Amino acid sequence: MKFLEWIGLAIQAVIGYNLVFPVFLLLIYGLRKAITSHRPTTDSTLPDYGIIVTAYEYTAQLPAVVGSLLQLNYERYHIYVVADKCDISNLHFPADKVALLRPEQVLGSNTRSHFYAIRRFIRPHTHLTIIDSDNLTDPDYLNALNVYFSQGYEAVQGVREAKNLDSTYACLDAARDIYYHFYDGKVLFGAGSSATLAGSGMAFTSALYEKVLGHLDVTGAGFDKVLQEGIVSRGYRIAFAEKAIVYDEKTTGSDQLVKQRARWINTWFKYFGYGFKILFKGITRFSLNQILFGLVLLRPPLFIFLLLSVFFMLINLLIAPVLSLVWLVGLVVFVLGFYISLRSSPTDPKIYQSLVNIPKFMFYQLTALLNARRANKISVATRQENKTQG
Repeated sequence: MKFLEWIGLAIQAVIGYNLVFPVFLLLIYGLRKAITSHRPTTDSTLPDYGIIVTAYEYTAQLPAVVGSLLQLNYERYHIYVVADKCDISNLHFPADKVALLRPEQVLGSNTRSHFYAIRRFIRPHTHLTIIDSDNLTDPDYLNALNVYFSQGYEAVQGVREAKNLDSTYACLDAARDIYYHFYDGKVLFGAGSSATLAGSGMAFTSALYEKVLGHLDVTGAGFDKVLQEGIVSRGYRIAFAEKAIVYDEKTTGSDQLVKQRARWINTWFKYFGYGFKILFKGITRFSLNQILFGLVLLRPPLFIFLLLSVFFMLINLLIAPVLSLVWLVGLVVFVLGFYISLRSSPTDPKIYQSLVNIPKFMFYQLTALLNARRANKISVATRQENKTQG
């Protein structure tokens, strides 16, 4: 019986540490910020960007995306629109700034679309950045990325702010993004590790992108998981540029939410094992970057460890009331950490008002969990969500 009790306590500890880990990261971030100075500029050369926009089946939002990119306060860039399995007969862009590419065969993969564009660069761009077909960019997006490239970083993640807050689901989706941008972006990078990649609004030196993914054929959702593992495992850090802003379409309906989250949950189960690999490398190499990043990759999706935490708290009320109190403290710490992320970011009042609907949001996430195993068979090529093609 003692053995089973220890196993039970170990399982609870593995789940429970996720409640306080963000605040632990915040403490490291605060300490490092107090004792470290700004990283000096090492390169004043302005990057030449290849901007890759991928679309799958739907093109309705491409004119707005390209129009946004053409307003960038920057000169050295060229836009590559890869319209996979799309009708492009009604698309017309200025040829001196935009290359409209339609693959002869269906690619069905983000990375295949990226390399389709890379192989057709009109000149050898030093850097590339990836934009979804529903994103809009801040005019100073590339200038904000340059701040970190000039400091010697070779991979940078920007911020994906909400483009729409027209439904409860969109607001809750935005709240989730703010939490992750704060802890998995700003705080994680500031603590000495790497920002996690978000699938778009990210940029790399062309050489690094080729080095990490050039020999792979990544299909299905989660290419950003493979990409970030390849970067951090090689000892690079992914910088976080909080002023490099892209505006992202948020989930608006429950059906769309379930399909999207099912694929995301499926992706976590598929790739979370990378966390063990990076954590082990970090321990053997004494790399804070890899240790912290590995721990973050091992963390389950928010709703999973929150529901498990509530479950353990209620169970312990019956068998170990003191442990139940520990769980309550952990949940309070998490809620405080979540609130800090919202208060530390430009958060629309609509987002705060939407928080009362979190139980409903979590119910749909549970539905998504039940659909996760067949997630890649569910079509998600909706007009708002072709970005999840794979």
